[in-house]
Amino acid sequence: MAASAASHRVFVYGTLMEEEVVRVLIGRAPSSSQAVLPNHQRFSIKGRVYPAILPVDGKVVSGKVFKGITDRELNVLDIFEDEEYVRKTVEISLTGTSEKLLAYAYIWGNQDGPDLFGEWNFEEWKRVHLEDYVRMTQEFMEELEELEPKTET
Repeated sequence: MAASAASHRVFVYGTLMEEEVVRVLIGRAPSSSQAVLPNHQRFSIKGRVYPAILPVDGKVVSGKVFKGITDRELNVLDIFEDEEYVRKTVEISLTGTSEKLLAYAYIWGNQDGPDLFGEWNFEEWKRVHLEDYVRMTQEFMEELEELEPKTET
């Protein structure tokens, strides 16, 4: 079995909830379900258009969980999320059910950073920033593909 055949779940809560962004990054829209992450809060980040989440008792972050993410796709997401985020295993709940799942989530690394404020708004982000963000994501992937060694099949 190929290494990329592994299957991961990833909880997303920000720009990756937008299918257009995910298609640019991994070339497809993975199977997903609405989900919530308990005891976390989503914040805006000063000077950035994307959010961060941190553990906060009693708060809940709504998002969705991608299923069937390959090792290669997970690697792309790791690079895209950058070193400011730490990929951790979290327990999420599927919306509308009592089903709980373990999934990866990208948690903001600097818990004491002064740049987090307020609640990040997905609909506002789509309205104001989606077009530019998709363009930036395309440029990111072009640069990443230039760095990846080409393999002949």
